[in-house]
Amino acid sequence: MAKPNKNKYAKPKNTKKTFFRLLSYLAKQKWLLLPVFLLVALSTAGMVSASYFLKVLIDDYLTPMISVGLANADFTPLFKLLGVMATVFLLSALASYGYARIMLQLSQSTVKLLRHDLFEATEALPISYFDTHTHGDMMSRFTNDVDTVRNFLSTGFVQTLSSLLSILSTSIMMLVLSWRLSIVMAVGVLCMSLIIRFLGKKSARYFRKQQAALGKANGFIEEMIEGQKVIKVFNHEKKSQEDFKELNEALRHAATNAATFGSILWPIVGNFSHLVYTLVAVSGGAFVIGNVLTIGTVASFLQYTRSFIDPLVNLTQQFNNILSALAGAERIFDVIDQKAELDDGYVTLVNARYSANGTLEECKEHTGIWAWKHIHQEDGSVTYKKLEGDVQFEHVHFSYDGKKEILHDVSLYAKPGQKIALVGSTGAGKTTITNLLNRFYEIESGKIRYDGINIQKIKKDDLRRSLSTVLQDTHLFTGTVEENIRYGNLDATREDVIAAAKLSGADDFIRHLPEGYDTVITGDGSNLSQGQRQLLAIARAAVVDPPVLILDEATSSIDTRTESIIEKGMDRLMQGRTVFVIAHRLSTVRNANAILVLENGRVIERGDHEDLLSQKGRYYKLYTGQFELS
Repeated sequence: MAKPNKNKYAKPKNTKKTFFRLLSYLAKQKWLLLPVFLLVALSTAGMVSASYFLKVLIDDYLTPMISVGLANADFTPLFKLLGVMATVFLLSALASYGYARIMLQLSQSTVKLLRHDLFEATEALPISYFDTHTHGDMMSRFTNDVDTVRNFLSTGFVQTLSSLLSILSTSIMMLVLSWRLSIVMAVGVLCMSLIIRFLGKKSARYFRKQQAALGKANGFIEEMIEGQKVIKVFNHEKKSQEDFKELNEALRHAATNAATFGSILWPIVGNFSHLVYTLVAVSGGAFVIGNVLTIGTVASFLQYTRSFIDPLVNLTQQFNNILSALAGAERIFDVIDQKAELDDGYVTLVNARYSANGTLEECKEHTGIWAWKHIHQEDGSVTYKKLEGDVQFEHVHFSYDGKKEILHDVSLYAKPGQKIALVGSTGAGKTTITNLLNRFYEIESGKIRYDGINIQKIKKDDLRRSLSTVLQDTHLFTGTVEENIRYGNLDATREDVIAAAKLSGADDFIRHLPEGYDTVITGDGSNLSQGQRQLLAIARAAVVDPPVLILDEATSSIDTRTESIIEKGMDRLMQGRTVFVIAHRLSTVRNANAILVLENGRVIERGDHEDLLSQKGRYYKLYTGQFELS
């Protein structure tokens, strides 16, 4: 049972790099992004020009009309100007509506690409990554982190873009109107920027902590839900609650600090903006009295001051969304940037047939004969070796973490068609041997040969296609019984599926299900017994029709009666195949061609059942009950 992780949070990463990387996903859809930029620019131009109209309206129209008297004034030019202003405002409003609609589509498409890359990267990760990361934390990246990015892209991104363009264009217009007032404005904005920078850094750090804490909490919850039976059996509810309370408190603390710094930013900047506005107004009034500036210029500049400060305040309001999205994006990119499972193999598995002169040759059609296509790197020549299932371990050393060695100088062999049983205490290295055969992990030294070929030269997909494994912990997917069996071979027909089910002994109970082979399995087969799920897993392996079969405690969840029912079917399944059997129940390995006894990562005995009994060593003690497997 997992205990809350008390390690310190990781140091903040490069926020700027994450932002531009996120922006690159938007850039992949230029046909949507370019119209957004154009419409935002048009909308911003309309709002900026509206403030300049105020100067023209006061200095060129209202002031002259008042000087000559309203009775003698010509209102026609004024109405024309108001018409132009109304048109500009309408176009600006339509542009705002347009980019908002397009941005909704753009954000969803971007999140789709992001989610696709995240899932693709997850599928390419080595098994070792999932051994060190909880499932709940991984799920949090697909749900919580992706959602925070989606929320920002849907609304926050375009508002941020609009605010930045507005600040830039407004700054230019203020310089055009009055450099004196621009200096006054710059001093106030500089002070505001220092405040925003200080609080922004604090807020960003806590938003990263919040996302990390959320992932840890989700991982813990997912693990506790899966282990509810174990928790209740051992009366562990109170301890689970205490552990969750600690994680929940860490999440509350990070979320509170993130919200606090994010929330106080807006009122501080908002109030300071009023101070800056007052300062500009007083300075402008002094310049008007001194005949340095006109009333219209000061009025227009004050409007620009508001137009400058409002987007700046809006940016501070968006900080929560921006920082939360960037924290989520960092976690997403962290998975995407993980090193994919390396595969430098170049030997592939191909359909083959015998030519007229009796040699193997590659063909496109399925013949039932498989061969290793070996392109020799030295001279480029191609040779074909029939897939038979000859496995050899030669002086193999292995460690999961590079520190504690699990296998020590292990050498073993399995000839085609042999049944090899691996027995030994828990942690002796039995499952590790099968993991190495699948190349879930890479050995440190020594060699593993498959049909005489170093498996490091074989492409992993082709290597695993030639093997079939039945694990102790079965996993069924949402879908019909037939689809779950066919998972082992997507090209299998209905007849192949039924034949595999009969071979494993699963056909009988399947036909008693409500819809037979079309019965939908949900919740990892929660409506089936553990033994039935195991039988489906064996049928899934059978439909592959592999030359090498690995049974990792495959019958551990099957009672003695069910085991006897499938014994003959299992014998037929293993006939002509190289089989590795891992078993604690020694009665299941008596008919093995060779039994390997492992202890502390070493093979200490090898022989068939009778040979090992005659040696009166560890196997003899295990079989006679003088020594028990732990």
